Amino acid sequence: MSSSVRSVLRGIAFAVVMLAPAFALGQERTWEWHWSTHPMMFMWGAGGVLVMLMMLVFWSVVIAGLVLGLRWLVTQRRPTAPRDEALEILRQRYARGDIDRQEFETRKRDLGV
Repeated sequence: MSSSVRSVLRGIAFAVVMLAPAFALGQERTWEWHWSTHPMMFMWGAGGVLVMLMMLVFWSVVIAGLVLGLRWLVTQRRPTAPRDEALEILRQRYARGDIDRQEFETRKRDLGV
């Protein structure tokens, strides 16, 4: 894009940003609203508590979903090493003194470790 096109686009963007508050000022005056048609009518009384509770439930579900999703992803990436129960039993027998070192090494070689 040429620099003249960029400067025109920047000017338009600046005008839009500067005129954005005009839309709020162009709304109907708040003192002319009747209580039954007020835009925030639901926030007064018990309705406001209901909205707050629903937001609490919503964000609790979102955060719990993120935590559970991350925990699931972490466990999926970590491969669990298969336990060699035969080697574990062999080590326990050697530690107890049921077999000597030579028999331990022989059986360990037989297991392919």
